[in-house]
Formats: sequence, C-alpha cells, structure tokens
Amino acid sequence: MTTPRTPRTEHLVLPGVLTAGQAAATVAGVLAVQREDGAIPWFRGHHLDPWDHVEAAMALDTAGEHEAAERAYLWLARHQLEDGSWYAAYADGDPLDITDRGRETNFVAYVAVGVWHHYLSTGDDTFLDRMWPCVYAAVEFVLRLQQPGGQIGWRRDDDGTATADALLTGSSSVHHALRCALAVAEQREEPQPDWELAVGALRHAIRHHPERFLDKDRYSMDWYYPVLGGALTGAEAKARIEEGWDRFVVPGLGVRCVVPNPWVTGGESAELALALWAVGESDRALDVLQSIQHLRDPETGLYWTGYVFDDDAIWPRELTTWTAGSLLLAVAALGGHDATCAVFGGEHLPRGLDPDCCALA
Repeated sequence: MTTPRTPRTEHLVLPGVLTAGQAAATVAGVLAVQREDGAIPWFRGHHLDPWDHVEAAMALDTAGEHEAAERAYLWLARHQLEDGSWYAAYADGDPLDITDRGRETNFVAYVAVGVWHHYLSTGDDTFLDRMWPCVYAAVEFVLRLQQPGGQIGWRRDDDGTATADALLTGSSSVHHALRCALAVAEQREEPQPDWELAVGALRHAIRHHPERFLDKDRYSMDWYYPVLGGALTGAEAKARIEEGWDRFVVPGLGVRCVVPNPWVTGGESAELALALWAVGESDRALDVLQSIQHLRDPETGLYWTGYVFDDDAIWPRELTTWTAGSLLLAVAALGGHDATCAVFGGEHLPRGLDPDCCALA
C-alpha cells in the first residue's frame, strides 16, 4: 500500500473549485482506491479500463504522488498482451478478472499520454526506457487499425475481428496519444516516420472528413474532443466550442453527456474545461469547474459521475477515480503544472506530417 502523506497541492488550488485541503482529500481518495498491485479501478468492487486507469495515474502525478503513478504504469506493462493491447475491462477482484475481452484503440493508445506526462513530471529516464517497449507495441497495435482515410477503427474483438468503424472522440484521443508517443520517440532519439505520417492523416480526417466517423453528434465528447485532442487549434477550435456551447452546457450545473438528456457529468465537464484552457479560455474553464462542485462528496473528496437535474438526483451512485482524475488534471493545467500544461497544451508536442501539406482527398 502507498504510505499516506500530504500531497503537493499548491497548483491544485482554484477559487471556488478546490482549497489545498480539498485537493489533498481528492488525491487521497484516488490513492485509497488504487490496489496494491498498482491498478486503479473506477471504484473498489467495480472494473478497471486502461484509459481511465491512465487518467487517474496522471492525476496522481499532478500532486507529486510519483511512486503511486509509476506503479499504475508498471501494472500496464505487466498486463500488456502480446499484440500490444489491453483488454477493455478488468473486474476488481483477486486476481483481476477480464470482463470485456475486446481491445479498444483509444484505450490502448492512451498509455503514451500517461508515460510522457509522468516523464515530464519526474525527469526519470529509467522509467522512460522501461516503458518504451510498452508504448511502441501499443502504438503499433493501434495503427494496424488505421483506415485508408486516416481514421482509426475503434475496436478489435477477442477473436481477432477488427472493426473499420471509427469514433470521432476515440480517434481524437488517439491523435493526442500519437503526438505524445512521438515525443517519447524523439526523447529517445528513435525516429518513427510511419507514426508521423499516421498522425497527419488522422488529423486531416478529423478536420476535414466528418463523414469518415460514426455519427455521435448527440454526445458532448464528439463536440469538444477534436479540440482536447489537439486536432483543432486556434480559430478552428474556438469556432467549434462556440458552435456547441448552448447545446451542451447547462449554466451552473455542468456539461450534458448526451442531448437532450437532462444529465450533466463531471468527467465531460472537467474535460471541456481542459479543452477551454488549451484554447486560451481560462475564465470559462474556471466557470465550468466551479459549476460541478455540487458533484463533490465531502467525505471522500471524490466526485459523483453525474446528476439528473430534472429529478434532482445523483446518478449513477458511484464515485469514480476517473472523474476525480479529470478534474485534477484540469485544475493542474489552470494552476500551471508544467507537465500537464505541456501534455494538454500541445504547443511543443510533435505534429507529425502537416495536414495542410498532405495530398489526401
């Protein structure tokens, strides 16, 4: 078990969002859920998925809990499958049981974001060397599902069947992960020209070819993820934020998960805040983070997944590590945490092939 101590929370303090004591309690809440083997399930007794596991691990690094974060990444290294992937869901038990044997590409790719974030948080070259084979194999798995139009097929089933269908949210997350993977490769002086081509083709698809993705326009993640994943920047990003604002943002409560459902969710709200910060809208980001403090559980420091405002009801009744993790990352970006700003600001991440220079149809 991780030895309890006071987390470093000076950059996790925001007016109306977190005091130093509240930030420490939230970090402690995530640590309390982490298993001795490093795994971070949604909550004890529920399941772990690789994406949310990484999100929670990055949040631990924002508070200086580097040993706990490293254990989370080493759990991934130990459980990586021969094809470079992980299963989509592992039930919290002893040992962990596999409950979804599919392999989702955005889940697999996200390890690169976490590994780069941990390296920037710690400067630990030994860690980067140890995790490089894991990152490399994960990226290679994901790129085997890239389609001719640049988009990423979202899943491979356990029998080996790959889907050509692509999700805009998932592909946008993969875009971010590929840029972080290229940063890892550059740091190790191991050029990956195929990855550079892949990320450029993927960005081109996200920016110019919405028809190459399944229609999930009702979901707020499809609205903001092209911005959060760094495929849309500058004026393009700001225009997209404005286009969906009134559809998805419920003033004073947070961000809808799906329209027209009267349900706001903490994770989507915190991710939108992070996207807003990335495009220079810090005041708006702060407003969004303040608006979801009604989801905070004062006893654990964790956050409820969502709130059905027509019924004045918390739903589902679960306090999830990934909701707390996404909030801590957004707060860390607003608070100037160097590693988080570098990873999610994206200014210094490799871009790969410039989509404006590629000859894709």
